[in-house]
Amino acid sequence: MANNRYKKGLWMMMALCLAFAINTYAQPKQWSKGIITNEFIFEKAPYPECHSATIAETKTGLVAAWFGGTKERNPDVCIWVSRLVNGKWTEAINVANGIQNDTLRYACWNPVLYQVLGSDLLLFYKIGPSPAKWKGFIRRSKDGGITWSAQEALPDGILGPVKNQPVTLNNGNILSPSGTENNGAKVHFELSSDKGLTWQATEPLNDGKTVKALQPTILFHKGDSLQMLCRTQNRAIYESRSADNGKTWSPLDKTSLPNNNSGIDGVTLKDGRQLLVYNHVLPPGNLAKGARTPLNVAVSKDGKTWYAALILEDSPISQYSYPTVIQTPDGLVHVVYTWRRQRIRHVVIDPKKLVLKEIINGEWPKVEGYTPPVVTGDTKDL
Repeated sequence: MANNRYKKGLWMMMALCLAFAINTYAQPKQWSKGIITNEFIFEKAPYPECHSATIAETKTGLVAAWFGGTKERNPDVCIWVSRLVNGKWTEAINVANGIQNDTLRYACWNPVLYQVLGSDLLLFYKIGPSPAKWKGFIRRSKDGGITWSAQEALPDGILGPVKNQPVTLNNGNILSPSGTENNGAKVHFELSSDKGLTWQATEPLNDGKTVKALQPTILFHKGDSLQMLCRTQNRAIYESRSADNGKTWSPLDKTSLPNNNSGIDGVTLKDGRQLLVYNHVLPPGNLAKGARTPLNVAVSKDGKTWYAALILEDSPISQYSYPTVIQTPDGLVHVVYTWRRQRIRHVVIDPKKLVLKEIINGEWPKVEGYTPPVVTGDTKDL
């Protein structure tokens, strides 16, 4: 019996050591300068999987949303919302489901929160059996996400933002980054001149075959210049530029940053720099998909030359993905993202404290004393 107790104790010690080792990957000291908060929005949930988090700053504080259910695509997947109140995230409430009638139910997908200046908090999401067949919906809140309007179906031809948030242009119009996957992966934009009440869609920027682009994020440059960065199935982040407030765009072009066919998001900081959150992963061989780890933060002055700033996660266990990033009026940057499909992580960053190292030839810079883990993560459920 004593021997059994010894073996049991040994196994417990090994388990604790393994848990500690895995945990240390989450925030490598050499790549964590500037992080001031790192927390889970929830520890337990009434569903086993969650994904695709979004966050917004409202007059009553921060609001976050994501989809959760037994598994992505399953009909029981719903949209959940939590608010940060007195420094703690509230228990998430179910605000949308895909019930069509007594016998038909679809999954909910990719919520996107957007606070319209001086108006409503918008919650966009999709309902359908797949990204190729989903439809866009919206709910509105006048009290910072405490209560919500009835569900509205977006008009035919309007999907809403597919992952990343709209932006308000210099002329007051709202530009929403969107796209379709029913005939190749194509990106387009949707424009509103009445604070999100009505929308008009542009033509696609690409044919969906040569460059298979998804889920744009929009950055601001001087004057009326804009930059769009997007996820692709072409092993790299691609960009397009506009010099006229989004009326016309340049052809999609490859950037120096790799992409593993997973979502990215960026924000233009108050000091004019661009901050991007993404998986700095080049898939093996000629594959389009790669493991969704590590999760990185890079910064650029011009949107061309990028500097490594942070590694938010670097465990060899995959699925740190689909970030959403905003900057609040106090200057702090907030990032939410999927943590192993089990939880949603919230990280707060002080951009003034970031230590930057140039990314050369698309390779994350090496730092003495830090060895990246060998990543063997899977590519399922991407």
